[in-house]
Amino acid sequence: MIRVASGAFGPYCGKCLKAAAVRLTTEHANKAVVPFKQAVSRPNQQCILGNGQYTLSHTYSTLARRATVHYRSNLPVVYKASRSVSTLRRLTSFMKIFRLRYIILTGGVVGGASLKATYDSWKDKVPDLSWMKDLIPDGDNFKNFMAEMKKLSSHFRLPEKGSNLVTDGFSGMSQAASRFLKSGDTDDATTTMAAMGSNKSGLSDDQNNGKERLMKAKEEFLETQLKYQREIERLEKENKQLRKNLLLKGDRRAMGRKVKKSLIDMYSEVLDELSDFDSSYDTQDHLPRVVVVGDQSAGKTSVLEMIAQARLFPRGSGEMMTRTPVKVTLSEGPYHVAQFKDSNREYDLTKESELQALRQEIEFRMKNRVGKGQTVSSETISLSVRGPGLQRMVLVDLPGIISTVTTGMASDTKDAIQRMSKGYMKNPNAIILCIQDGSVDAERSIVTDLATSMDPEGKRTIFVLTKVDLAEKNSANPSRIKQILEGKLFPMKALGYFAVVTGKGNSNDSIEAIKEYEEKFFRTSQLFKTGTLKPSQMTTQNLSFAVSDCFWKMVRESVEQQADAFKATRFNLETEWKNNFPRMRELDRDELFEKAKGEILDDVLRLGEISPKQWEDAISKILWERVSGYVFEQIYLPAAQAESSGVFNTTVDIKLKTWSEQQLARKSVEVGWETLLEQTSKIIDEDKSRKDHDAIFDDLKSTVKQESVNRHKWHELAHDSLRVIQLNTLEDRSISDKQQWDSAVQFMEGILTQRLKETDERIYDMVGPGAGERWVYWKYRTPEQVNRCETKNELEKLLQADKKHKPTLASDEITTVRKNLQTRNVEVDNEFIRETWHQLYRRHFLKKALQRGQDCRKGFYYYQKGFTDSGFSRFSTPQLECNDIVLFWRIQRMLQVTSNALRQQIVNTEAGRLEKEVKQVLEEFSEEKEIKTRLLTGRRVELAEELKKVRHVQEKLEEFIEALSKEK
Repeated sequence: MIRVASGAFGPYCGKCLKAAAVRLTTEHANKAVVPFKQAVSRPNQQCILGNGQYTLSHTYSTLARRATVHYRSNLPVVYKASRSVSTLRRLTSFMKIFRLRYIILTGGVVGGASLKATYDSWKDKVPDLSWMKDLIPDGDNFKNFMAEMKKLSSHFRLPEKGSNLVTDGFSGMSQAASRFLKSGDTDDATTTMAAMGSNKSGLSDDQNNGKERLMKAKEEFLETQLKYQREIERLEKENKQLRKNLLLKGDRRAMGRKVKKSLIDMYSEVLDELSDFDSSYDTQDHLPRVVVVGDQSAGKTSVLEMIAQARLFPRGSGEMMTRTPVKVTLSEGPYHVAQFKDSNREYDLTKESELQALRQEIEFRMKNRVGKGQTVSSETISLSVRGPGLQRMVLVDLPGIISTVTTGMASDTKDAIQRMSKGYMKNPNAIILCIQDGSVDAERSIVTDLATSMDPEGKRTIFVLTKVDLAEKNSANPSRIKQILEGKLFPMKALGYFAVVTGKGNSNDSIEAIKEYEEKFFRTSQLFKTGTLKPSQMTTQNLSFAVSDCFWKMVRESVEQQADAFKATRFNLETEWKNNFPRMRELDRDELFEKAKGEILDDVLRLGEISPKQWEDAISKILWERVSGYVFEQIYLPAAQAESSGVFNTTVDIKLKTWSEQQLARKSVEVGWETLLEQTSKIIDEDKSRKDHDAIFDDLKSTVKQESVNRHKWHELAHDSLRVIQLNTLEDRSISDKQQWDSAVQFMEGILTQRLKETDERIYDMVGPGAGERWVYWKYRTPEQVNRCETKNELEKLLQADKKHKPTLASDEITTVRKNLQTRNVEVDNEFIRETWHQLYRRHFLKKALQRGQDCRKGFYYYQKGFTDSGFSRFSTPQLECNDIVLFWRIQRMLQVTSNALRQQIVNTEAGRLEKEVKQVLEEFSEEKEIKTRLLTGRRVELAEELKKVRHVQEKLEEFIEALSKEK
């Protein structure tokens, strides 16, 4: 049967026997349906019915392909065959069940071994309680003891109220025992009294033994707890060392992969982003962090160092060392290192030299952040510490709270520290690590009242009592310490109370030495032996575990709420942007600065598109505006007073040479610099007129332009070369053609006409409106203008009398004019007369010069002959004086040559140097956040900045939440 069931006789025999067993009808008695695959896989296998007893046909269905076996004749099925098939079925089921024995047997063996190993490990961890066997009586003695106690209970009574419990109790027990013995109930009395201790000395011995055993049990319990903690630390260090070794042994590709940030590092980045987003630490930032607060020199920094397992901070004796908030992010890592947020340097905390450098850097950063005349600062220093076995959390160490401002401190130091502490503590999710000095009276503490005001219910406060060793050394009242650690001494509630020892008073002790001292102290402390301190309230290790658990609990409860708040803020900001700035990209200050930077550099490149003629015309115009006054007043007018052309030319040559050697070159360079600035400004102004102009860049462009030009220094050799060119040009008095002559005449007439116009305007201001103007426009003259008018009329008579009058008035002429004015009741002084004469003679001279220029328009022919034959008619031959034209030609030629030289200097050298200076200014501005904030203003940029920050914070929060959910 087993062979039939296993298919040894073909795929059809079992089917046939089954059909026979259930007594199928005659119609189907000779058929059996089997899977087609089974039929075709072994078609020629021998059947138990014999060879050639069946045929094979195929049938199809929608679900499976089947093969039907047709037998040539109906097989006789007897009862024995039916029984065989039934037996076959039972045997098959039994074989299936029999296969499970291996699984069950194997699981039982393995499970038993695992259970035994677990039991042995727990058995090893149970403290040794063998000493209690002596205290526990056996069964028979205990039954006898209870029976005798029932008999004794009727002879004993409790002492009266107000009596001495110990003395009266023992005396009563003795009297009762005596009565009991006299009563005759003495069966096993001796045994009973010995069992319960019938005298004081026996009871006292048992009490002492009990106390000793209790103390021994406590010591063993503490020793076991410390042993387990050390074992956990050892295992963690071994685990970290193994992970570090795996990283170090990995191949280069594994080492080159980007290291995934730890959960606490991601959270620290979120806090940094929130700190930058909300510098005022207002309601926006409600994420948890551990705020370490305490009185000055209470040991709060030492507690933080014990948690971080490194002496991180500067130390002083009784003076304020923490002057700014220090945010410390603790995380796990293979190496014990520290790193500032804004620095790439890692400090190896296992080396004393690195620790010293870290403390110096922290002290340096604190001093830099404290402003002049201040003692503390609210600017935060961000520091991350990684190492094996560190509890992951974020702590903020704040300056110690003081009660009095001492010499050398700012007057507002006390209020500033309390204001800063309250700013951090008012966060509803901040964990307040309240540090109190256990070596001083609790009534002197300020921090407890501050913590109570911020967290009245104590739902997020952890109280830490430091310097417990000093408290015990100073014979502090144990009950008072117990009240503090139970929260009963003062009205401050907390989640937990801890007692720690953070050192022996030596600032050079290592963390390992302090931890050993702390363990030794608590192991031998009377405060622990007497039950004042509970094991769970001792050591900084337990404190760090408790703070870390509380920290992550609050993180999980609050981070999603913070993310939802930022989602709502982002929606509001995006809605405001769509309504106020549609079809505009959301560019923050950095992006706007980069865009403006490109436009400014394009404007500088556009200087090369200016034609040479435009450059030279612009330079010539500005240069003449700067030197025209000197040329006219200091060169032309003095030389024009000469009586002969020789003296005129000599005077002009001397003055021109002196001017060109001392002033002209320097003035010309300044003009070139000013022209460059003017053309740059012109290009910027042209941009303002374009349709796509963005006014938000105007202040930035103007500032960059001005700063670049201020820094720009003309090439030093340009002065010398330009001086030589100008000197040679001014010495050349030759005019080669008529065109140049006419150009000089026109240049001279233009200058004289402009000067004459200016002189007429000054005379008008002096004498006031004329008669017609006064009558038509109802204008009046002032008394001074009336006197000027009368003086002017008298002086014009002198000019009419002498057309060639000298530029100055003689003394007698001034006296005559003044007396004539007095006859008309006009009183003026000599200076008044000279001022009026100066303007009148200037106008007279300019008119004569213009007339001379008109006469010299056709004098080029006589100029070529040296003015030897310059008569106007055959009757009179007055000499034609055209030296003025030659002078102005020399000036005009100097302007042309100087403009050309400056233009070449600008195009070839100075424009390129200016471009470099513009780039340098832009690079400096790009690194100055304050400058960008001052130059790029408006609601548009502020809204874009807020949107960017909110999105960035939200992304960081979502990334952290995702990682946090995976860790769960």
